[in-house]
Amino acid sequence: MDQGGRRSNLLLNAPGPRAGLDRRRRRREETIEEITRVAIEVMAQEGVAGLSLSEVARRIGIQPPSLYKYFPSRLSLYDELFRRGAREALAVFRLAVAHARPGRAALAAGLEAIMRWGHEHQVTGQLLYWRPVPGFEPSAEAFAPSVELIAEVRGLLQAAADRGELHPAAASEEGEALLSVLIAGVMSQQLANEPHASWEQGRFTSLTPRVLQLFQRAYPPERGEG
Repeated sequence: MDQGGRRSNLLLNAPGPRAGLDRRRRRREETIEEITRVAIEVMAQEGVAGLSLSEVARRIGIQPPSLYKYFPSRLSLYDELFRRGAREALAVFRLAVAHARPGRAALAAGLEAIMRWGHEHQVTGQLLYWRPVPGFEPSAEAFAPSVELIAEVRGLLQAAADRGELHPAAASEEGEALLSVLIAGVMSQQLANEPHASWEQGRFTSLTPRVLQLFQRAYPPERGEG
């Protein structure tokens, strides 16, 4: 083949601009994955509020200015961690609900699943459900999965009430607030007193079924139904 033909083959086999963009995008995504992973490691050791971009950069092996290309501030990294955690928690909740009997059983399954997730991912759970970082407020985008979760819990409460398994007041703002207090109480006590205990052996997490029964007793079905 003549020189022109070889040049044509080289041009045909050369990666196009799209391939270059895909590689850069993939490298960027891989770097972000590493940054978020290391950030959680730092928070696990130093406390959620102890996150430092310079420490993350040091552990990854890059200079801090390089890290700023991905996250221009510590709060922006917190926002990404919040977004990822909220999306994962919502997915865990939905999966548990999908595999449970509709109504009160689905509600209990979803709540226990998300509590177990928080127990297994304590650093992210603290960021999502407490306020450990002064000055940090999640962006609307990062908080959106949490809004969806609240709406779906509300829908399950209403479904349980419609099935005669709970009093209609369980689906009120008061009912939602009481349920959140009970769940947060279990998790707060467990993480504060026995953070390393298993879910089944935890002094407080093991009480989860009874706590949910307390909520049911607070809103018993009308006319003894359910």
